[in-house]
Amino acid sequence: MGKYKKYIWLFLLFSILALVRLFENELFYDPYLTFFQNDYLYLDSPRQETLKLTLFTSLRYLINTVVSLAILFVFFKDISIVKFSVLIYTMAYCILTILFLYFVTNPKQEDYYLFFNIRRFLIQPLILLLLLPAFYYHRKDA
Repeated sequence: MGKYKKYIWLFLLFSILALVRLFENELFYDPYLTFFQNDYLYLDSPRQETLKLTLFTSLRYLINTVVSLAILFVFFKDISIVKFSVLIYTMAYCILTILFLYFVTNPKQEDYYLFFNIRRFLIQPLILLLLLPAFYYHRKDA
């Protein structure tokens, strides 16, 4: 893959991530989007449909994961990095979803900040921001 082709692919893939974020209100059911934009530490948890919320959060995680894996492949051109990343994303999804469901079903004001950050890992491509430099420095040292 040529240098310019690589940059075009990376630009398109990062644009998809940005579009998912830009149109999150229209694409996904998530009453916590507006809840966490306000002074949530002093508010009660919003009413939500737990199954619908979990499905839409999982869909968003899946979209971000697929695009993130594509970014990792285009950036490093190494299928072993993608395979390892799939393992990381799968383990993270299982752990974060269990915690997410706990906080959704047992809302307590003192747990909102922790819930906010766990939810952030599910709905935003933060794992990509951790993996890109980690693999870059791993490759650089190897």
